[in-house]
This record gives sequence, C-alpha cells and structure tokens, in this order.
Amino acid sequence: MAVGATPAAVQATLRVAAASDLQSVMPAIGERFQQSTGRQVSVSYGSSGNFFTQIQNGAPFDVFLSADIDYPRRLESAGLAEPGSLVTYGFGRIVVWSRRGGPLDVQRGLDALTDARVRRIAIANPEHAPYGRAAVAALRHEGLYDRVQSKLVLGENISQAAQFVHSGNADAGIVALSLALAPALKPEGVYYEIPQSFHPPIEQGAVVVKSSANKAVANEFVRFLRMPDALRLLQSFGFAVTGPDGRAP
Repeated sequence: MAVGATPAAVQATLRVAAASDLQSVMPAIGERFQQSTGRQVSVSYGSSGNFFTQIQNGAPFDVFLSADIDYPRRLESAGLAEPGSLVTYGFGRIVVWSRRGGPLDVQRGLDALTDARVRRIAIANPEHAPYGRAAVAALRHEGLYDRVQSKLVLGENISQAAQFVHSGNADAGIVALSLALAPALKPEGVYYEIPQSFHPPIEQGAVVVKSSANKAVANEFVRFLRMPDALRLLQSFGFAVTGPDGRAP
C-alpha cells in the first residue's frame, strides 16, 4: 500500500504485522486511514504466532494485529508493547469451505468432513495459528477429531490453508469466514458457518509495539480500528465486532 510513495513518505510509513485472515479487509482499512490522516500503511501478513516470535526478537513493526489477543497480551506483560495500547478489534469466525460444484454437501457442517470422498482437509497449523486451534476445538466439540485427524493438512497460516482448498490440493477446509467472503474465494466456493459455541472465541487484538519509532501514528491507527468506519469494513468481511455474548469489547 506504499507503492509510489516518495522516500520521505516511505520513511514515515506505518509498518503493520497483520494476521493473514485480514488480507481482504486491510487494504480498505489502510486506504481509509491514509485518507483520514495522510499516513501510509505497509502491511505484512502471516501467522500470529510467528509474528509474536519475530517481535520478541526485535522485528521492526509499529503495530501488531493478532488473530489471538493472547499474543499481544503476552507482549504487553513482557514490556514489549506500549502500555495501554491494546484493543480488541473484532472476533473471527470459522467455516467449512469447499469448491463450488464438488460432491461435498457443506450444509451438513462438520459432519460432511467424514465423507469418504474427502481425502484431505486443510486447516491452519494449531501450533501457532488461532484459527487452527479453533478448527481443532470445533472438531473435538462434535466428536469428529479422531475420525478426520489422518486427513488433516496444515497450512502455515489460515490464508495458506484456504489456498490449499482453493487450488484443489485439499478437498475441503476449515477456514476464516473473512477469507470465504474474499473476492478470490467467494465466487469459487460454498461454505457453512460453524457455530461460535463450538470453539473458544477468536478474539483478535491490536497493540503498538514498544520499539516503534512512530508511536503517535501507531496509537492513532489502533484507535482507528475501533472507529465506526473501520468497524463497518470489518463486519462486511465477516468479523464480529461484539463478542459471542453480544457485548462490545
């Protein structure tokens, strides 16, 4: 999003580490922020756990948008986040997704994954991706994990898991609703939304990195995420902006 900027503008560009489920909505949020403040935003996407480790090791980010609020909380506890900057910006949702026109009836929900024709099921790696942990929790909730465990293929992050299904390298996947609604996937597939009661809330948090040289702008960006304009964008890409209990964060 900083393409074409002058050297001075690039130097002032806000560097954001964002969970990969935000790939569709972040360009629009960055554009609105730039229109509002004149500041440009450069976004790197990946798994929340990997970014957490990178920031612990001094990676030069100004803001961290995690798909699991526990990671920024841990940075705050370790003195690696700006005190008082942590906010919840939304709650993720997960869906069973498969390519349109295939044999799988995703409206059966998670039970559809037990179909003998489903040989590979893509999820994000639960070791460091909160969407992967939510997928495993949902499968366990329905008593299906042991039946499908041998079919699971792990993406480095939720975006890679969705790509496995989109490309045909997996027959189905448990992916983020935000990706199922993205322009690249929406016309290509069908999905079934997994009830939020099947897994712990995917509470997503943003925090200003303590070592940021642009703390004022970084704090402004984090506050912007809770403004009506940004919240509407997040909702349009499948994020809930209130918790499962209906309360705002």
